[in-house]
Amino acid sequence: MTRSFSLAAAVLTATFGLAACAGVMVPFATTAKAPAGASMWVEPTDLASRDLYYGPWGSERAPDPKGVYTLVERKHTGVNLGMTVKDEKGREWSVKQPFPGGLDPEGPVEVALSRLLSAVGYHQPPIYFLPAFTLKDDFGKTVEVGGRFRLKDESLKDTGYWKWEENPFVGTKPYQGLIVALMMFNSTDLKNSNNTLYEHRNGDLVEQWYVTRDIGSALGDDNPISPRKNHPDSFEQMPFILGVSNGKVDFAYNGWYKNLVRDRTTPEEVAWMSELLGRLSDKQWADAFRAGGFDPDRADRFIKRLKEKIDQGRSLVSRAADRDRQ
Repeated sequence: MTRSFSLAAAVLTATFGLAACAGVMVPFATTAKAPAGASMWVEPTDLASRDLYYGPWGSERAPDPKGVYTLVERKHTGVNLGMTVKDEKGREWSVKQPFPGGLDPEGPVEVALSRLLSAVGYHQPPIYFLPAFTLKDDFGKTVEVGGRFRLKDESLKDTGYWKWEENPFVGTKPYQGLIVALMMFNSTDLKNSNNTLYEHRNGDLVEQWYVTRDIGSALGDDNPISPRKNHPDSFEQMPFILGVSNGKVDFAYNGWYKNLVRDRTTPEEVAWMSELLGRLSDKQWADAFRAGGFDPDRADRFIKRLKEKIDQGRSLVSRAADRDRQ
């Protein structure tokens, strides 16, 4: 084994875990009963009227595109550029900018997919997209390339991350449905550290929100080494479902997190999430991608492919019933 390969293996093992890298099936466990107020998903009874442009946090929390943002600190880790800034109202924002050269920008993807998840009932933090913004630092003012703006809201307290393999919702329909949605999106960065446990304060009530965020590594392919993101050609070409074996759906997923999806999801769970997403109107789909700054032609390509996957997911149950009758 070469030194470079050994180093890569060590990094991957540290990042993903030995079992995930080896594709070993690890038993998942539901932790003790979820405390009162803990949730991952809330039924979207008003789905048809939900605003997918401004999202669940509304226009009042959106960043001002004409405002001046004061630098707090620059990001020192990760692939994408980023920084923490404060706006003229004193609100703090985490900004994710595209990789140098504009390759595989995650910010637009993260905003669009966050809108889709929140529309069908999954908690999401307040995030928005700005194509550019004015930054003030010690050297003066400059116009910066924009990206995803995530607000540090007073009602949300980040208390750490939660684990896919151990949480109160393992095996529930919302948990399985979230996995299905991420498979539809070709999400590749499913590490535990992208899951956030928030304390959400609503008046005197404090709720625990189990949130999957930082979901910008998607809408491309699932190459385990260097996946393409925000790449319509790759997204259109990659399959969604290969079939059903022993009552479980075989997803066309080849990333590092096979343990999350292999032999775990039923056709009924895929159909459930497909039905939810399938209830979105054409305007809601367009608004979700417009919120991420996508131009209409690029958005249409992603939306068309997502609708094809939804149709495939919806058909699983009816095809299984047909087989049973034969």
